[in-house]
Amino acid sequence: MQIVHYPHPALRWKSKPVTEISAELRADVARMFELMYEAKGVGLAANQVALPYRLFIVNASGDPELADEELVFINPEIMKRTGSEEGEEGCLSLPELYGQVRRAEEIVVEAFDLSGVGFKMTLDELGARVVQHETDHIDGVLFVDRMTDIARRELDGPLDDMEGYFRRQQEAGKILGDEELKRQLRDLETK
Repeated sequence: MQIVHYPHPALRWKSKPVTEISAELRADVARMFELMYEAKGVGLAANQVALPYRLFIVNASGDPELADEELVFINPEIMKRTGSEEGEEGCLSLPELYGQVRRAEEIVVEAFDLSGVGFKMTLDELGARVVQHETDHIDGVLFVDRMTDIARRELDGPLDDMEGYFRRQQEAGKILGDEELKRQLRDLETK
């Protein structure tokens, strides 16, 4: 398992609801936390590791020593959004790219945890931003899609460079072609 980078097809995949919390899923979540901390992140969605499932993890502190701040959101739904504020975002699948994104100031989210227990949380500040960002991921939406057209154009060059690098890796046989990657995602959906 590894974090996939733009323009990997998993990043545009509308993820499938989780129907069973298995030992394999728990192991995937544990590995996702390891990868998130290695990459110095605060959130990671399943499709960022090429798993087409509606789940993501968050530790807004970004500190692996603060395990009590680790949250797992399975089949999350944002039920309410209040206010609006702009803030800088980045993404582990778009390394070293940052941009201003407008998000709700406060949200109410419902989800299930890794034990299958439903919960409801009201979040603001960084927690609200991270949950909105990760919820977008499982819907196949990237933070650059939420930027203004003018701000987004400033990232066109770096995005083109990322895509060029990805395609060269595919041509060299280091990354599978898009159709094979999509087939893998479809196969995982039927598990």
